[in-house]
Amino acid sequence: MSWRRGPAVALVLAAIAGAAGCGSGAHNSHPLASAVAARAVEDPRGASLAAPGVHHYEYVLLDQAIYVYDIDHGHGLVQQIALPGVRGIRGVVASPRTHALYVSHGADGGPGTSGSLLAYDLSTGTVKWDRSYPRGIDSMAINPSGTRIYLPDGELSRDGLWSLIAARSGRVVGSIHAGIGPHNTIVGLSGKRVYLGGRSSRYLDVASTATNRVIRRIGPLESGVRPFTISGRETLAYTTATGFLGFQVSSIKSGRVLHTVTFGRRFRFNPANFAPSAPSHGISLSPDERQLWVIDAPNNYVHVFDVNGLPRRLPRRIADIKLADPLTGQQSSCSYDCARDGWLQHSRSGCFVYVGDSGDVYSTKSLRRVAFLPMLRNTRIMLEIDWRSGLPVATTSRSGLGYVERAHLARPPKCR
Repeated sequence: MSWRRGPAVALVLAAIAGAAGCGSGAHNSHPLASAVAARAVEDPRGASLAAPGVHHYEYVLLDQAIYVYDIDHGHGLVQQIALPGVRGIRGVVASPRTHALYVSHGADGGPGTSGSLLAYDLSTGTVKWDRSYPRGIDSMAINPSGTRIYLPDGELSRDGLWSLIAARSGRVVGSIHAGIGPHNTIVGLSGKRVYLGGRSSRYLDVASTATNRVIRRIGPLESGVRPFTISGRETLAYTTATGFLGFQVSSIKSGRVLHTVTFGRRFRFNPANFAPSAPSHGISLSPDERQLWVIDAPNNYVHVFDVNGLPRRLPRRIADIKLADPLTGQQSSCSYDCARDGWLQHSRSGCFVYVGDSGDVYSTKSLRRVAFLPMLRNTRIMLEIDWRSGLPVATTSRSGLGYVERAHLARPPKCR
């Protein structure tokens, strides 16, 4: 199941990089496309065994395959993992504790539908299990210990159900009922609370992982909850909404909306001329919680805000970045939900931001594009996994979360 070779694979990887450029909109001759350098390259396990320190990789998932890019060496493509038959991918999480990567795939809710969850062993390069469920699936989250997965049954579902999955076996061990259209999910860094975004609900629900019951509702928000993120201390939630160009900031403690932010008169949104339902389908908080990046798909921009003074101070827009590779058209080699809605994710270092459905990678220091990942042009399912001594040791989620757990630890990243 896993594609893996030793150090003499540069020519093979060059062929993979070329193949990755095939298809509509893949930009195989893109000037910033990740190319394999003359140096020999290895997959994450081999590279982390061969050299000391932590090695950082971005994992990009498409139908039937995972593409792995080396963050430390110009985002070169270093591995392709085959996942035959795995189509309609809706979510991905990883657990360094168990060395496992989990992929949700299949239908995202509705009568008579079913979805699946696959567990892939990163250390051995094999599929551990692939379970099917009598309901849909969507973008899930995993607790810090790697024992429980919170799996929504899909944005098209009307039952508001998140299933609790035993990560070791894939067995359903419980459930949480929250907002209609279970869609996006985040577990806080503490592991004590899980945040449940229902696409058809105007409230972001917060549930206790000890009782599996909703303990707080954040809102009412502009409309249905779409991509969102939270701060490391779980004090602030940043949400986007269906049909709304912009974002909202809310207090998790009180459940009240603090700020509703748009992008100004220059950036307008006409639903009649923009097919996707969420014009700001991508939001990412920098790990140091100083910046917030938000997608503006109708205008093909990403807007950057200074949020360092929240909640006392309003978010301040500091940059408007025009996407070189616009969020238009359809993903190639895609079986379901193929519009280029967009997605944003910071690297764990905070030095890079990845733009799903565009393929662009931006430096947070220069605010300039520094790489183009061809396969990221055709997906919004991605996350970072870091390796050391042959094993995964850290990961991000799909959502760009804040990682400041104590105020005095909020330090800006040291980026080149």
